[in-house]
Amino acid sequence: MVSGRSSYKKNYVLIISFLIFISISLIIALILGFNLARKYVESEFISLKIEVMEKTLEPYNNFFQNKIPQISYYQGYLDSLSAAQYAHNILQTYPFVNQVLFYDAEISNHNIQDGFTYEKLSIGIKGLYQFKKNISKDSVIVFKNDHQGSFTLAKTDDFNKIGHRFCTLLYKTDSLKSLSTDVLYKTFFNVSNNKITYMGVPRPDDLLRYKSLMLYKQVKSPLYQQDILSFDLNPFKIKIINTHKELYQFISLRKISYDPAYEQPNLVSTNVNLPGAFAEYKMYFASERNFISNEINNRFLPIAMGIIFVYIILSLIIFLLFRNISVNNKLFKLQYDFINNFTHEFKTPVSVIKIAGNNIKRASVLTTAEKNHYSKILDEEADKLNDLMNKLLSFSQLESKSITLKYEKLNLEIFVQNIIDSFQFKYPDYDIEFETIGIAVFYSDPVLLSSIFHNLIDNAYKYSAVGSKHLSILIKRNRKNVTFLFTDKGIGIKQSELNNIFKKFYRIQNQYNQQGSVGLGLAFCKELVLFMNGNITVTSEIDKGSCFQINLPYNLI
Repeated sequence: MVSGRSSYKKNYVLIISFLIFISISLIIALILGFNLARKYVESEFISLKIEVMEKTLEPYNNFFQNKIPQISYYQGYLDSLSAAQYAHNILQTYPFVNQVLFYDAEISNHNIQDGFTYEKLSIGIKGLYQFKKNISKDSVIVFKNDHQGSFTLAKTDDFNKIGHRFCTLLYKTDSLKSLSTDVLYKTFFNVSNNKITYMGVPRPDDLLRYKSLMLYKQVKSPLYQQDILSFDLNPFKIKIINTHKELYQFISLRKISYDPAYEQPNLVSTNVNLPGAFAEYKMYFASERNFISNEINNRFLPIAMGIIFVYIILSLIIFLLFRNISVNNKLFKLQYDFINNFTHEFKTPVSVIKIAGNNIKRASVLTTAEKNHYSKILDEEADKLNDLMNKLLSFSQLESKSITLKYEKLNLEIFVQNIIDSFQFKYPDYDIEFETIGIAVFYSDPVLLSSIFHNLIDNAYKYSAVGSKHLSILIKRNRKNVTFLFTDKGIGIKQSELNNIFKKFYRIQNQYNQQGSVGLGLAFCKELVLFMNGNITVTSEIDKGSCFQINLPYNLI
């Protein structure tokens, strides 16, 4: 028994140590998980701004890459009416375009009055038109070459720049039939602050023709048409699309020189420079620290739940191990007590039988009284051994379900009275009352039912003080059941023990069972009742007694 307690203590210390270890691990894991969530959010705050910028600038990129190059499809034949329709579509689709200027240009190898000459090639303007929302028709025409003096081409810086780029391309490039995308961009696009100017790309054959007019003296050529459009942009009319509202509380466009540290020092901020015509601006991202903290907590919550779930699983495993060790320890103690008590239960009758046998052996002559006395002793002790062996055998048969119910018609008054008579003969001081209500005949297995009666009646006597050995037995019909009530005036049972008394090998520690209780009686009763498709319950009060109630089905055979 000492070794069992020592082993239990060692396991208990091991479990407590492991519990402390996983608790410390839980705290460390939660701290690491929070730091991981914080770093992840901070990293996303810096990196995902590019995604927001790209989503916001999708209309601008579509306008720059797809819509503007459509001018080349006209191959110089874009007139004022077509330009007006094109500009109207641009202004309606892209709110950030404030104004569209249409240069109706001409190219020839002779001098053009409103233009410039590069080598032998002249580029001039036939008309200039402006388009914007809510503009009057009178303001659309800025210049026409049939109205002399109304416009000075030298003031059109964007037109001059892109015209000189075009002439430089013709002059310096040998092969004009396979121009790279990069060359086309640098030549036919002029991107400046809030403005994009674009010249329609001529066909390769036209480029060769213009190159020939530039380099070689020829007869006067006709006027070739060319289209140039200039777009004035307003970056503050671009709709900001915040694809990560969980990270960015405030998003705005600012001048590249803007420093948020002076205006909003308490905000967490980052920025990204805009490309192309908006190169002098940046997209500014900011959030309050509490806003970022909430997002960190939101990211940390599932991590924490996962860690806590693992901790709960480990704790549950520890609890089951602890309970298993505790149960094993109790079973070990019960088995230890059972062996001691069982040995005592066997040893006492055997010793008495041996003593009686020795006395008979040593006596030369036995009187009739002595013969009756020793016979009674041998008979009683043999009955004890037989009863104990039968109880163990029956218990084993019940658990293995190797016995069957054998129903017989029982006259309850005769059946119970015979049992009472045998106990009162054995215990003359035992006062037993018996009563039936609403039932006289009952179909049941007489052997099993008798075992139940014997165990409960014997218990009632055993756990009653001298002078209080009283038992009341009541049998009554209750609908489809028959109820058996065994009410004694014994020492009672503590409430904390009521759930344990029907367990095998369990003994309540008190002065009445210090010598020879195996802990099988009530467990055997319960197994019998369950086997007979019934149930057994108990109510008790200390120093006032107990009441065992058995309900068995009322069988009609």
